[in-house]
Order: sequence, then C-alpha cells, then structure tokens
Amino acid sequence: MTIEFYCPRCGAIIAFGDQHAGKRARCLTCKQRFIIPKQSWQRPQTAPEPKAEGSPIPGFYRAALVDTWPLLFRLENLPGLLMAELAVAAMFFWGHLDYTTEIGAFVMWLPVGLVLRLICWGLLFWYYLEVISAATFEGTLLAEVYLGEDMWERAFSVLKGLWSFTFGLFLAQLPYTIWLGLTQALSADPGPIGRVLNIWGLLVFPMVILNFGINRDVLLLARIDLMLRPILKAFIPYLLGAGMLIVTWQLYLFTKAYVQLAGSDRALIWVHLGARLVLQILAVVSMRTIGLFYRHYTCYFAW
Repeated sequence: MTIEFYCPRCGAIIAFGDQHAGKRARCLTCKQRFIIPKQSWQRPQTAPEPKAEGSPIPGFYRAALVDTWPLLFRLENLPGLLMAELAVAAMFFWGHLDYTTEIGAFVMWLPVGLVLRLICWGLLFWYYLEVISAATFEGTLLAEVYLGEDMWERAFSVLKGLWSFTFGLFLAQLPYTIWLGLTQALSADPGPIGRVLNIWGLLVFPMVILNFGINRDVLLLARIDLMLRPILKAFIPYLLGAGMLIVTWQLYLFTKAYVQLAGSDRALIWVHLGARLVLQILAVVSMRTIGLFYRHYTCYFAW
C-alpha cells in the first residue's frame, strides 16, 4: 500500500510505501525533513534539522604532553598515586605467595598471592577509571580517591575495576580470539590477519574503557558505529593515548617480579621494581590522555 501526502513546506506530492511509516525522510524538491505519516493525505510532522557538528576544543596536545606532568606533584593527587605505587610494589614482592597446607588427608590451597594480585589489580583498574573520569572535566585533580564508606563498598569498587578492564579487554580482543580459535582448530597459522586483529583489539581497547570511565553503559558497546566514529574523526589524537597505553603495557611485560629474580643481584631486583613504579606513572598519564581525548573531541561523541 502506498501512502501519499503533501510536503509540509513546498506542497509537492510525495509517496512512500506503508512499511516506511514513522520514519524520517526528506523532500527531493525543497529538502525539507519530515516524519512519514501513517495514512495518506495526513499532514506530516516536520523533523528537526540535524545539529551542525561542533568543533574540537583546541589544546589537546599541550594538555596531554605538558600540563599533565605538574599534576603528578600536587599534594591532592599524592594519595591516589601512592596507592597505585603501593599496589604495584605489593604485587612485585608478595604476588606469588600461594600456599598449600595439609589437614589430615586433605590438602588445602591458600591462594594468598592470587587474592593479593586480584585486589591490587582491582584497585589499579578502579583508579584508572577515576583518572579517565576526572580528565573529562577542567581542574587539577587527577582522580578522587574514595573507595566507599564500608568494606562492601570498597570491595565493590575493586570488583568494578576488575570487571571493567577484564570485560573490556575481552570485547576488544573478541575478533582476534575467535580467529585464533578457528585457526587452531584447523591447525593453521593465524598469519597476518591474526596480527591485524590483535593490533586492532589493542587499538580499540582504550575507547572501551573510556566508555566505562565516563558513561558506564555496556549496551553502548554494541553500537560499533558510535564507538568508531571518534577514532576515525580524530585518529592521530586518539592514537596518542592508545599508543601510550600499548607501549606502557608492552614495557611492563619486559619487567619481572621478585620471585622471577630470586638469586639475582640485588641491584637488578631494584631496577625491575623501579621500572614497574615508573611505568605505573606512565599508565596514569596514558589514562588521563584518554580522558582528555573525550574532553577535547567530545563533538565527535554521541554519548
């Protein structure tokens, strides 16, 4: 069935199939936008013109590469940085301390080190999200360090940090994981496609955690077009934050924990610990850069 009506602006006769009723359309004569009516000869409702795309806020590179560093030495930012560094040091020295104990005929596993690592990573990831969130606003605060009033609220903050980064990395690397599983099932090499998908997952990951840091809408991650639009519109600025994060993580993988350095020279142990502490600062700077990307290029975001 065909729905016929007049253009609300120029009066031209317009016809659409009834399956398009309720959708937005545009008159080919005068370019007026309207909502297609449900019945013939009804006056269509005019649709608002799409808003013109705004312009990015200038000063992104200065904010990320110059103005961030003095914030690391401000007194109000020291508690968060100290918490992050203590978490790194705790994992370095005691993250391996898992024990087993025998109770009669039973052997009980005491995952002290595992629990410690989960708590420390949860604290770090929670702090990263707060850094991203704080960077979207003007101010000198790196992040507000408030885990909650009681034990349950603090535990929830830790779990939220763990879940956000773990689930975010899973989503970002899902295409690579699927491809890797298929190639292994076929006893084939992942090849260049696997490497491209792996790099793509690492590149998209900062956008995923940016969503968790400021929006926290998991369903939005299904809108691939909305997630990719800011990346494509401002690729070089986005690459700054994403590249810093990727490089920091790759450098972290070169360092070793205390248990891996057992028997080594004491100076070497301190070098690896110092490297991890410095890389933690770079990780914080990376997270702030990701948040600054949203602040300066928010015109490209639909959320």
